[in-house]
Amino acid sequence: MKTDRGYRFLTRRSADYPELLAAIHDPPKRLYLRGDGSPRLLSCPAVTIVGTRSCSPYGAQVARRLGRELAAAGAVVVSGLARGIDAEAHRGALEGEGATVAVLGCGIDRDYPRAHSALAQRIAASGLLVSEYEPGTEPAPWRFPARNRIIAGLAKVTIIVEARARSGALITADFALEEGREVFAVPGEITSALSRGTNELLRLGAAPLVEPEDVIDALGLEKVAASRGARLSEQAGRVRELLADRSASVDELVERSGLAADAVAVALVELELAGEAVCAEGVYRAQGYW
Repeated sequence: MKTDRGYRFLTRRSADYPELLAAIHDPPKRLYLRGDGSPRLLSCPAVTIVGTRSCSPYGAQVARRLGRELAAAGAVVVSGLARGIDAEAHRGALEGEGATVAVLGCGIDRDYPRAHSALAQRIAASGLLVSEYEPGTEPAPWRFPARNRIIAGLAKVTIIVEARARSGALITADFALEEGREVFAVPGEITSALSRGTNELLRLGAAPLVEPEDVIDALGLEKVAASRGARLSEQAGRVRELLADRSASVDELVERSGLAADAVAVALVELELAGEAVCAEGVYRAQGYW
């Protein structure tokens, strides 16, 4: 471990240089580090979670829950701090009180995008932000595809949650496949452009991700049982079971449950407060189910 202008960095000769990253075709000569996490974090069992910046509510929910459950099971969650899927994966890992690593396409003294400065600080408090670029390096479009090899190289497993046909996340998947790493893709609606890239990966032989256990098993970890909060009322329990089947609007829940509109509204508030349901664009989804 060395320091340069107040920043830590690893070289390929450093004892803490991650073995998985050293094994890729073009490992970075230097890896700058920012954060309170130990450099050894980069050698722990890790999973990469990436996807499109303009994700759907479904994609955001899946990425966040994957980050939370995999981090709680002991995996280091690696992503790129970008908007959309990346940010949700980092947030989920922090919620799971686990470790997360953000790989930047600029110097580690630059929070990019700026809207994620607070998230970068939260990551740095317990994990790491890393970059092969010297401090002071500004973000540039060509740097991000190059950094994707590091995102894939740090983990045994890469998960693509949502990706368009020409998504940068697919570049990460290609790097992972070239290095013989396992790639999972989250199935999506065949009519959605946001799922075109992930569905194509599945067609080409990527493993479908159906539940977190798929990845937990691949990493040799053990699932941590989810703790339930206060018991739900009968009405909230009925609405939660309906949401377990499929997402729905308030009107649909009223029709399907047979409950009065005000009773459904109260049940939904109870579910949101308990972390059992989320709402986006007027549609409710269950948090506790896939």
